[in-house]
Amino acid sequence: MRGEVTVLLTTDDGIRRLNRLFRKKNKATDVLSFPSVNMMDAPDFEAGGDLAISVETAARQAAEQGHPLAVELRVLMLHGLLHLSGMDHETDRGEMAALELKLREQFGLPAGLIERAEVVSEKQLPLGNDSRKGKGKIKGEGKSRFKGVTAGEAR
Repeated sequence: MRGEVTVLLTTDDGIRRLNRLFRKKNKATDVLSFPSVNMMDAPDFEAGGDLAISVETAARQAAEQGHPLAVELRVLMLHGLLHLSGMDHETDRGEMAALELKLREQFGLPAGLIERAEVVSEKQLPLGNDSRKGKGKIKGEGKSRFKGVTAGEAR
């Protein structure tokens, strides 16, 4: 991905409005990704897209994970940037998760959104169902794109 990325830090109410408008989901989420449109009037300008992050949700997730808000914002930005680059963990075969893991290790970041969702998924599996271990649905899995907007589901 090339180009500028704009990051909007907003509230749960602000991101809920965006989520409702673009994804028809009336709930807050942690990060939304808006891929850029072709800028025909400015051919020399490269736009990577826009991210919207709920600072309130990020703060709750940071507290749950036991790290500072600044670290959680980096985790959310990385996740959103991967979506802006065209990746989608809900439809690929693990490529986004693998790249997110590699980049998190390089940047010294803790567990990312995909990894956390997989842990939640495994905890929700019925006991004694070992054949599905690690193969459960990711929290929020399913159709996540609406008019080019993707989101990591709120935890």
